[in-house]
Amino acid sequence: MKIKTFLIALIALFVSSWAFSQKVIKLGIIGLDTSHAPAFIKLLNDEHAPEQYKNFQIVAAYPYGSKTIESSYKRIPAYVEEAKKYGVKITSSIAELLKNVDGVLLETNDGNCHLEQALEVFKAGKPTFIDKPVAANLAETIAIFKLAKKYQIPLFSSSSLRYSPQNQEIRNGKYGKVLGADCYSPDAYEQSHTDFTWYGIHGIEILYTAMGRGCTQVTRTTTKDYTVTTGIWADGRIGTFRGIRAGKKDYGGNVFLEDKIVPAGGYVGYQVLLDQILEFFQTKVIPIDPEETIEIFTFIEASHQSKMLNGLPVSMEAVLEKGKMDAERVLKTLNE
Repeated sequence: MKIKTFLIALIALFVSSWAFSQKVIKLGIIGLDTSHAPAFIKLLNDEHAPEQYKNFQIVAAYPYGSKTIESSYKRIPAYVEEAKKYGVKITSSIAELLKNVDGVLLETNDGNCHLEQALEVFKAGKPTFIDKPVAANLAETIAIFKLAKKYQIPLFSSSSLRYSPQNQEIRNGKYGKVLGADCYSPDAYEQSHTDFTWYGIHGIEILYTAMGRGCTQVTRTTTKDYTVTTGIWADGRIGTFRGIRAGKKDYGGNVFLEDKIVPAGGYVGYQVLLDQILEFFQTKVIPIDPEETIEIFTFIEASHQSKMLNGLPVSMEAVLEKGKMDAERVLKTLNE
């Protein structure tokens, strides 16, 4: 009888463990004002979604979102209808959304909204992915990461360009030691964001995926339609970013190694990023060192300052220290 009881208990434990492993992770989206949002919804919620996505579902979305940037807010009505087609509940507030989800994709296109929205998510204890940009400027980027640490919330942010298979192979050393890189991407301008934060960040993410951290000085050359930013790394390597505002728009670059030159990877769709996001929500392991993301925004701010100084070199260390001080001032204004 004891053996029978033990076997029943063992089977119950197995069934319980199996059921737990099959638990659907419910995700919410904040911001239906970017093409990323409907793309992620379709990839996850489509009835023909890949098998590896079956344990994830986007169940709710709060549509706002920028209320001041026309190219963003005019998308919201159509994206709301698109989300509804895939069974996504449209909520009237972030608070309502947070009651129904295990994790959040903060997709709001306008980086100026991210600090306030992220704080509400962090207070609710939800792991968070913030789509590019983390924020509209360096100070708020630093503030967001400090808040995530304070509330012990797993957080990461990335452009999909980081996860182009070619860029990951370069990052992981398949081709050898990286000696330098020249990268590029489109650079649409949005006046409410620090230069490159709105869109050029894609190409800078390619640059940092190849080069890693360690840039110490930034110089920017700018003419009416053209801009090239040059970074010098602590070990003497040089990396450049060309922001494309005229002519053919594309993503990519060249990466210089000890015995060859290989092309950087370009845009391959959203699925490579979504795969990383889902692994993050499942494991709670942060895939990108927050210090690297902060350095990307420091590079962006240093480039902006060099432009304001007519191309003079700008110290990354000085920019970061000022960013940290500004972040503290930002944090003091929050109603926590």
